[in-house]
Amino acid sequence: MRDSVAGTTAGVTTGIRIRPGAAGDLTELTEIYNHYVVHTPITFDIDPVTVEERRAWLDSHPATGRHRLLVAEEAGRVLGYATSSSFRDKRAYETSVETSIYLGPGHTGRGLGGLLYRTLFEALADEDVHRAYAGITQPNVASMRLHEHFGFRPAGVLEQVGRKFGTFWDVAWLEKRIV
Repeated sequence: MRDSVAGTTAGVTTGIRIRPGAAGDLTELTEIYNHYVVHTPITFDIDPVTVEERRAWLDSHPATGRHRLLVAEEAGRVLGYATSSSFRDKRAYETSVETSIYLGPGHTGRGLGGLLYRTLFEALADEDVHRAYAGITQPNVASMRLHEHFGFRPAGVLEQVGRKFGTFWDVAWLEKRIV
C-alpha cells in the first residue's frame, strides 16, 4: 500500500497523510485509545492500557495482509487510526475481519474517519477478505452513519452486552461484503 495524502476532500485539511502504523506511533495510538477507555463506552476496556500492553496489538497489524493498522498523520502527529483485525480465532473465520476507527479528541467531524476507511477498504480489496464486521456501542449516530456510508448493513444487536460506567450498553453489529 502506498501512503496517501489528502487533497481538497470536503472537511479534511490538506496535508493529512494516511500510512501504515509503526512502532514509533505506539505512544500516540495508546493515548488516543485510552481517551475512549476513560471517557466513553465506545470500547469496553475499563482500565487504561499501557504502551507495553498495546505492543502485541500493534505487532498483530503488519503493513500488508488482512490485518492492517492505518494512521492519519498531519505535521508528524497521529490524529487517528483505523484497523482491520481478526474477527474470531478459528481458521474458518480468517476471511472475515473486524474493523474500527479511533480519532483523537478534537479531530472528529473533519472527514478523517472516511479518509481512513476509504484507504483501508482499498487495501483490503487486494487481500483475501470476504466480509468486514463492526461492533458499535449504542447510541453512536456518527459511527453508524460512517459505517452505513461505506456499505455496512445491520447484522444484529447484542442487547445490554457490556457494563461500563454503571450502565449496560447495547452493541449493534454491522457487516460489509468486501469481495
